[in-house]
Parts: sequence; structure tokens; C-alpha cells
Amino acid sequence: MKLNTAMTVNRISDEVWEIPVTEKPGMVVPARIYATEQILTSMDSGVFEQVTNVACLPGIRRYALCMPDGHWGYGFPIGGVAAFDPHEGVISPGGVGYDINCGMRLIRTDLTLEDVRPRLEPLMTELFRKVPAGVGSTGFVRVNRQEFEEVMRKGARWCVARGYGWQQDLERIEEQGCIPGADPSKISDQAVKRGINQLGTLGSGNHYLEVQVAAQERIFDRETAAKLGVTGHDQIVVMVHCGSRGFGHQVASDYLKVFEKAMPRYGISVKDQQLACAPFRSPEGQDYFAAMNCAANSAFANRQVITHQIREAFSSVFGRPAEAMGMEIVYDVAHNIAKVERYEEGELVVHRKGSTRAFGPNRPELPDRYKETGQPVICGGSMETGSYLLVGTDRAMHETFGSTMHGSGRTMSRAQAKRSIRGEQLKKDMAQRGIIVKAVSMSGLAEEAGFAYKNISDVVETVDRAGITRKVAELRPIGNIKG
Repeated sequence: MKLNTAMTVNRISDEVWEIPVTEKPGMVVPARIYATEQILTSMDSGVFEQVTNVACLPGIRRYALCMPDGHWGYGFPIGGVAAFDPHEGVISPGGVGYDINCGMRLIRTDLTLEDVRPRLEPLMTELFRKVPAGVGSTGFVRVNRQEFEEVMRKGARWCVARGYGWQQDLERIEEQGCIPGADPSKISDQAVKRGINQLGTLGSGNHYLEVQVAAQERIFDRETAAKLGVTGHDQIVVMVHCGSRGFGHQVASDYLKVFEKAMPRYGISVKDQQLACAPFRSPEGQDYFAAMNCAANSAFANRQVITHQIREAFSSVFGRPAEAMGMEIVYDVAHNIAKVERYEEGELVVHRKGSTRAFGPNRPELPDRYKETGQPVICGGSMETGSYLLVGTDRAMHETFGSTMHGSGRTMSRAQAKRSIRGEQLKKDMAQRGIIVKAVSMSGLAEEAGFAYKNISDVVETVDRAGITRKVAELRPIGNIKG
């Protein structure tokens, strides 16, 4: 087996591989990668370097982990997971990412493909109008500084209280859409300036709003799917992928500078400056944690306003209230975040960077409706190939700190993708396959071509076979909005 690394990589099972602590000076714990042999051999060298760098951070527990969608990122590999002792360990913006609480939301409907196909073009046009996309896009919700600070504290709850959603939405969002401990006094003026007008916007890059079909033959666990509100029979669902946008980016930028200056005071050195960190219990660590929670709550609010606009668009096109079309949230989950969670060792500070929380059944954080099934896990593929709905497992709680993959993972840079196809041609090709695309930028569209990503089905099969997530249904795209 030929890998893009000279490090020793030992097979633990068909889906788990381990780099021992002897492979790099300073490693505190082994590094583990979840992948099939085929996926492992295709991983870029940056994954092996970065996951072993993470394994050197102070206070890390068990393993530094990388999921099968892993690829080179900033600091941590994208697909990275690491847990730290809250007293001896650190917190690192490089383990969260710039787009804090970038995450996924899935909305079910009672509509079928037969209902939607004749009106798909006007529906996508209306969604494109109501949900601004692209770099620098601004939303219709206007707030002043004081109101934006309330958004930082209350997240999706702020939105629902103002009519941008339903009360029942909150129980179907991670942390009920509001992470405690947010402190707006830890946010810079520049971060506020970048984020204050972005509620209800998609942004750019790999963010999207997608209308999808749940076909009966692509449901793998009918009983669990039904409990999640997915019944098949060409059922229409809507998936949203976005986060805190420029607000979270500025928070990360601000605190990376703070941590770079703070590390010498705490005697911390890192293998890569992108892993700049501070002790979790230090003033700097707690300030970042409070600011990160502000950005995370703004992301929950962002997706909540987008949900309101999606419901408005469907109501406009189909002439019925959203309630009458069964437009309920299935779940909303973050995949760029650090959280304090309880495991066998006690409380740990779990970093997920391009990795989704995947709590198993009966976990107290889950809403009652999902206590039996385990947490819904929403994994987006490329806009050409489809996405998956899964559920968390007990095994994930023991092996991966309740974590799994978040998507398919890139195999090609954005520049390479743009050299390989023009956005106009990609849009035409997708239309011929029955997928209507609305995009702000044809150049940006080309960056997201399906061939630039791993095969989502291969990645999903890996985590399913490894037992850290259980696949429930595949969702195929028929309409996509890109920044």
C-alpha cells in the first residue's frame, strides 16, 4: 500500500488506521484515521502531517482523529477531531475553523417530486431571490449593535421570538439553537461590522441551499427514517449548508493573533503556527470560547432566518402555508466548533473541524423524539452527487468522542477545478441531468464541480461499516443555489 507519507501507519481494522506516537517527536497520543484502504491511499500528505501535529498539543486525550472525508486544512485537517482535558489542555481556533459553526440543516416536506418538478424553475428562482448568496451578500433582517448582541447571546431563539420560525424548531437544533456562555464584550468592532448585516445569507464557497428528493429505494432504514420524518416516495426535502460567515472569520482571525502572543507566556510551542492555542482555563482561552459561542449562535440564527425564507418561498410558489406542507426541521448540527462535553473520562473540550457531532441513543443532549434513534447526522455531498442522512451510535461515543464525517471532502483544489471546467458548461450539464442551478458566480460554481470531491457514498460506507454512524437515507439533488 503506497501512502502520501513516510510515516508508519498501522491497520487497526478495515476502516481504522493508526500512526503511533513514535512517528513524530512530541506526540502525546496516537493519531487515528477512519478510512478504507482506497480512501487512505488517496489522502493528501497534509492530512498525515496535520493530524500528527494535533497529537502533539498539550492535554489531548486518547487520539487525534481524522474522518474519511479528511483533507488538508488550516491547523487541523478538515475532518479533524480532538478532545482536551479542560484543566491541562488547550483550545485552538485552528481546531474549529474560520467559519465558526458552519453546519447543516435539513427541512422535510410533505411534497413529492411530482408536486415540485412542474414548478421547480420558479421555486428555485424564488429561493434565489429570498436567500442572498455570494461574497458580501446581506440579508433582509436589519439589526443595530444592541440587537446583534442579543443574536450573539440567544441565537435561533432570538429569531423565533421575532417570528422567524416556529417554537418547535428549537428542539430540533443542536443546543436548541443557543449555546450558553456567549459574551459579546469579547467581540471586536471589526467582527461586528462584518457580521451585523449577514443574517439570512448563504455566503460563497461550498455553501449551498439544495432541494432534494428522498426516493423510496434509497432509504436504508425505513423505521428510523420515518421517526426522522423522512418517508420516501420521492419526498422533497431541503438542505442548507452555511455558517457564521465573515463574523466567525473575524473572530478566528482576532484570537489567532491573541494566542500567538500568549503561547510563550504559558510555555506552549506548536508544530505549526496555525495551531496557535491557549490553555482552555486561561483568560485568553475563556475569552475565545465566549467569542466563539457568539459566532456559533449567530450561525444558528443565520440558518433560522434562511429557514424562514425557505418556507416563505415555498408558500409563495405553491400557494399554501408552510405548516400545511409539513415543512418541519429534521435537525440542525454544527461541524466547526469546540464544545465541553461529558465522556468516560469526565468533561472534555471537544474540537470538531469539518466533523459532525454524532451522539448515540439516550444521550441527554438529544430531544426526546431522537432519544431512541440517536442524533440525526446530516452529511452533504457535492452538488452533483447527493447527500446522506445518518444517525449517531453508541460506538461513536466510545471511539470518536461522538463524532463522524461531515461531507465528501475535496480531492482537488478550487483552482484545479476551475481549470478543468467552466461554470457555464457545468450548469448546462447539470440541467441536462435534471438539476437546476442558480449561482451568483460561474467561476465559483466551477470550483464546486462534483469531480473535485470524494465519492460521498464511499465516505458514508466507511463510517457505516466502522459503526460510528448508521446510514438512514440518501438524498438526491434537483435544485441548487450557490454563492
